[in-house]
This record gives sequence, structure tokens and C-alpha cells, in this order.
Amino acid sequence: MTQQIEPTMRNFKSITSNNIKLGAELNNLGTLNNSLCILRHDVDRLPENSLATAHIEHSMDVKGSYYFRTVPGSFNIEIIKQIEGLGHEIGYHYEDVDLVLKSQKSEIKSQNGSIDIEKLIDLASESFCKNLEIFRKDFEIKTICMHGSPLSKYDNKLIWKKYDYKKHGIIGEPYFDINWNEFGYLTDTGRRWNGGDSSVRDKVESKFKFNFRNTKEIIENIDKLPGKVMFNIHPQRWNDKLVPWLKEYFSQNTKNVIKKYFFVNRK
Repeated sequence: MTQQIEPTMRNFKSITSNNIKLGAELNNLGTLNNSLCILRHDVDRLPENSLATAHIEHSMDVKGSYYFRTVPGSFNIEIIKQIEGLGHEIGYHYEDVDLVLKSQKSEIKSQNGSIDIEKLIDLASESFCKNLEIFRKDFEIKTICMHGSPLSKYDNKLIWKKYDYKKHGIIGEPYFDINWNEFGYLTDTGRRWNGGDSSVRDKVESKFKFNFRNTKEIIENIDKLPGKVMFNIHPQRWNDKLVPWLKEYFSQNTKNVIKKYFFVNRK
């Protein structure tokens, strides 16, 4: 039986001792021989939780990368500015394929009623460029990271089958620009460290395999991790107060069942 991660951010301090900013280092990953931990945060919602996490890291002299969506539940410019002011990197958590599917569905249908993939990609690219510029009005965006959009039929990385994000001054996207046979990957997607069976798209192909049931096990085995590792944290999952913790607990467990049996198992 898979166990959930602890309902607190305090244990988080024990696994963030050697972290660097993603954007500053992606170009040098191939030449680094020393231990390296990339600390990534996907801000899907509850940006105030990300601000709390950013303060914890700042108090430890740790720098991380925070990827924000453009939707109102994630994009809070005042909070983003505060997080950047603490020394963290800001990135775009893009989901433009899904945004086009939701807002321009009639425009991407072919004559027989199916989705015109070419048109979907073109409109998603336009959406990406528009949203990237919104971020760049206030922040220097050097890296991007895909939002999983698990309920969508199409992967948001679909844009890059035709377009090249590096032409926009982007130096890296983790799913494309990290050699996962050199890096271990640990993510709390699904509110679990070993939630691969309920993760639709937040997966990488790597020779490093983990089965940590909770954060305590990571802490106890920290010396057994590979020399290079990326942690992906969704701060909305981490709460010290009982009511928001219970809300996240029951909500995410329900979502995991739906994702596992209706999306993961049917792929």
C-alpha cells in the first residue's frame, strides 16, 4: 500500500542541502562532475504555499526554480516578485496545447470533426509566445517546464514537434535538456514520491529507479542517491495546518484513482 508524504514542510529542510538554480546551470550539466541537486517547483495552484517554501529555502541559503502557470490560481505577480526577490529563478509552466483545446476548440476541428493537429500546434505556439511575453514583462525567463494537464488527450510538449523553444532565448526544458541516465528524478506528483502508477505525464526514462514511500525514507537514504538528482516539488501539496492538509489528502487520492484507471491504464 502506497503511503503518503508527510503533512508538513519541515522535513523538506532535510533534503535541500546542495541545490542550485536550474537556469544558471542547464548549459553546463554535461561538464559538471561534482554532486548536483536541481530543486524544481511546479506551482500549479496555491502560490502562497510556494512563497512559504521559498522563504524556507532562503533561510537555508538554497536557491530553487519556480514554474508558474498563467491561470489565475497560479499566476500571482506580487507573490512571484517576492519569490524572485528571495533569489529564486522564475520559469514558465506552459500548458498552451491544453489552453488552445479549451478556448479555441472550434478553430482546430477539421471538416470531419476531428482535431487538426497541425493547426493545434500552430495556435499553441502562438499562445506560448504570447504568454512568455507576459512573464517577460516582469521577469527574466530562461527555462520552461511542461505542465502535465492529465485530463487532456494531448501532451503540452506537442508544440516542440514543429517549433524550437530555444529560438525564444530559452536555454532549457527539463524533459528535453537533461540526460536522465545521469540524473535521478524524484517528484511528489500525485502527492506521493512513488506515484508512477497515477502519473500521466510527469515521468522520465532513467536508469535510476526509486520506490520511496515517504520523505523520511528519502532522508534516511540520502547518501544512496546518485550524485546528480532533480527534486520536483508541488508546494500546494505541503501544509502544516490540518484542514488544508486533509483537503489535499482526500482530493489528491480521488484524483489518483481517476488518473490511474481512466488515463494511465488506457494509454
